[in-house]
Amino acid sequence: MKFSTKNTIFSMLAGAAILFSVETKAQLTLPATSQEAEVTQRVGITDITIHYNRPYKRGREIWGGIVQYGFNTSNFGAGRPAPWRAGADYNTTIEFTDDVKFEGKDVKAGKYALFVAPNEDGSAVIVLSTNTTSWGSFFYDEKEDVLRATVQSRDVDNSREILTYEFNTVTPNSTTATLHWDKKEIPFKIEVDVNSIVMKGIENDLRNPKGFQQATWDQAAGYAFRAGNLDKALEWTNASIAGNFFSKETYTNLSLKAQILMQQGKKAEALSIIDKAAPLATNQQTYGLVTQLITAKETAKAVAVAKKNVKNSKAAWPSNYALARAYSASGNYKSAIKAINTSLEKAPNQFKGRLNGELDKLKKGEDITAN
Repeated sequence: MKFSTKNTIFSMLAGAAILFSVETKAQLTLPATSQEAEVTQRVGITDITIHYNRPYKRGREIWGGIVQYGFNTSNFGAGRPAPWRAGADYNTTIEFTDDVKFEGKDVKAGKYALFVAPNEDGSAVIVLSTNTTSWGSFFYDEKEDVLRATVQSRDVDNSREILTYEFNTVTPNSTTATLHWDKKEIPFKIEVDVNSIVMKGIENDLRNPKGFQQATWDQAAGYAFRAGNLDKALEWTNASIAGNFFSKETYTNLSLKAQILMQQGKKAEALSIIDKAAPLATNQQTYGLVTQLITAKETAKAVAVAKKNVKNSKAAWPSNYALARAYSASGNYKSAIKAINTSLEKAPNQFKGRLNGELDKLKKGEDITAN
């Protein structure tokens, strides 16, 4: 049998093409040598997420070894000095759902590649870049940098076999993320303007269907008050009280308005609002109202509110206890003793230990509200 050289070559090329086509189209899902991981920390209502692949040490020298110091040029890629990818495989990324401060520098909400260039002196340059989809840092371009920050690494006694990111420190307004590998830690601090972000979110929520409910305005006013934004707190609690289809006077919004006015130094106006709030209060709420008046040094008003509540609640034990505290704050220990004895007669057993302790203080002429 004779074969044509031309046909043989054609057949080989066609077979190779088919084989290459099959191989390039095959995309099997197989375990990665450096497995993917993700860690998220919420600060306020802002999520901070680090996504990375975790290389093993496997007996290798890490710092100054497979992780070279400084910015280094590779024989592959763009051929420019580049930092370490701060992980393995694809870029390590860090994402912020709101604007933050990264080591004191402003960063907009979004996703960024996270690179690190460690130095022999223990310092490390952290780079945030807009290029989040590259394999490693082979094509790193400093023109894509959003931020560079220099931090100080720490040497530790215990070695980490696998590279790990953790959020080791968290406060109401910040967190410190740390890269752990081998016997070194590289921390970096992220700060969040929580109150500003929450207030901005509330402003938006009050304009959508959430704002069609009175409870939303009460919650918004309460947050603004605790955040120290008294003008906005007063605006929102006034909207809960009147002016909208859902508005009405409740103990919640009136008592909050009184607290706001007290903070603004408008005591007379605050006391007139308390007169409206008191009849709407439950026993528990009256206790809080009496405490509020004691704190404001309005002990006569505290006694008046507590006495009326005793009458309205048919002398329930919590109402007499509130009255005892009001009398104590005003220096009338004799009446306070009488009120707390009345409270003891009806109080559940689990509360009698505390009440007896405060009764002993009153008998010694000690103010039970001076805690």
